[in-house]
Amino acid sequence: MAAESLVVAGLNQYYGGSHILRELAFEVPAGKVTTLLGRNGVGKTTLLRTLMGLVPARTGEVRFGSANLTRALPEDRARAGLALVPQGREIFGRLSVAENLEMGLAGRPRGERVPERVFELFPVLRQMLGRRGGDLSGGQQQQLAIGRALAMRPRLLILDEPTEGIQPSIIKDIERAIRALAGSGDMASLLVEQYYDFARSLADQYLVMERGEIIARGAGADMDRDGVRQLLAV
Repeated sequence: MAAESLVVAGLNQYYGGSHILRELAFEVPAGKVTTLLGRNGVGKTTLLRTLMGLVPARTGEVRFGSANLTRALPEDRARAGLALVPQGREIFGRLSVAENLEMGLAGRPRGERVPERVFELFPVLRQMLGRRGGDLSGGQQQQLAIGRALAMRPRLLILDEPTEGIQPSIIKDIERAIRALAGSGDMASLLVEQYYDFARSLADQYLVMERGEIIARGAGADMDRDGVRQLLAV
């Protein structure tokens, strides 16, 4: 299936009387890593919940390829190819690694197996297929959460703070995996991150959010020149 891009236009979201997302407009192109940066409380999580259909957009449009997903249910967005690796991982602690990975097959045709690419990217998961998810380290759980999302064979992978609470060695493994996925050219990637160096190392393009708005955007290679680190420190 042809690679597709996510397009967001005029997106607004409210909680009660608070205007949380303000006229957001951006594109997440296929075959690229788009990094979304911003301090806590600027609306990043609300944006992801809106993209996945967990909360309805008040106004605006969310399109993926030719499909208008603005009013689509979460399960329809998953079938369209959107996959979220949530902040905090949210794996099933009592299920084995194999069972957690198989949860990612829920929307796939009967009889499909976990793609071999998952184990190529994260070899440790093959070694631990029989171990309970709750017995893994934080970094291993993050690899499992990404692997579960990849089992869906997504065309848009959204990662919410994947480095949070992860040891440096596994951060490098995750960085290599995201770069390999982007390099395949058949997937769009949206990386929500506060760890500046990690975001800069992967970004083909960047977005910076502040108070529900995009206040800066540009090429990943220009992040230092554009003073993105300083924007996050304000």
